[in-house]
Amino acid sequence: MTRKRTKSARYLLFGVAASLIVAIDQLTKFWAEASLVGQGSISVIGELLQFRLAYNNAAAFSWGVGATWVLTTISLVASIALIALSPRIKTMTWALIGGMALGGAVGNLIDRAFKQPEFFNGHVVDFIQIPFNFPIFNLADTFLVIAVSLAILRTLLGDEIGGGRAK
Repeated sequence: MTRKRTKSARYLLFGVAASLIVAIDQLTKFWAEASLVGQGSISVIGELLQFRLAYNNAAAFSWGVGATWVLTTISLVASIALIALSPRIKTMTWALIGGMALGGAVGNLIDRAFKQPEFFNGHVVDFIQIPFNFPIFNLADTFLVIAVSLAILRTLLGDEIGGGRAK
């Protein structure tokens, strides 16, 4: 019974984390589009953190400009893969990492699939800007980077992806 309960808890954490991240990401993007149009940069914490609305038709660092449909397809495949592989998750830590990755992927997938200029070729809403010529990003991007960083750290510490110890 404990094994079944913990498996259910892992599924629940995976699903809740992904759902919350998608919801928060989409709500903040809605807010950004409603509040930041024509505002330029708005200082939140001096020069350290600013909000500025931008629409991104590429991946990070302007990779893939003009290939939005390719990025949309990659996001869709990655999201399906994360869901399909979720039964292999063996620990709560990996359930959280997987949920964060899925939430980030789906958050940007929604934009790419449904935002302007057209279906499956939309631009991602970005609005968070930090100094050092770093690209403007959003919360989905943030959770994707955190998830990938944690996955790399866990594997470097000897975990298999999904949980368990590497042999």
